[in-house]
Amino acid sequence: MVKEIERAGIPVIHLCTVTPISLTVGANRIVPTIAIPHPLGNPDLSAEDEYKLRKGIVAQALDALTKEVEDQTVFES
Repeated sequence: MVKEIERAGIPVIHLCTVTPISLTVGANRIVPTIAIPHPLGNPDLSAEDEYKLRKGIVAQALDALTKEVEDQTVFES
């Protein structure tokens, strides 16, 4: 589905915990996340630190949307 949306001219970010799966399905813009049970957070952190963590991941994803990519790209933090 990611590839079809990209073909329509809409950039897509694939947020994932296991980047090899994203590479296998053909996602172009891949942003790694935290862990399978908590992809966008860490319940062991304080509320303030978890907010910062989530905000950072979303900011990274939004930044990746603005980048032109030719091949599959993993946007590491």
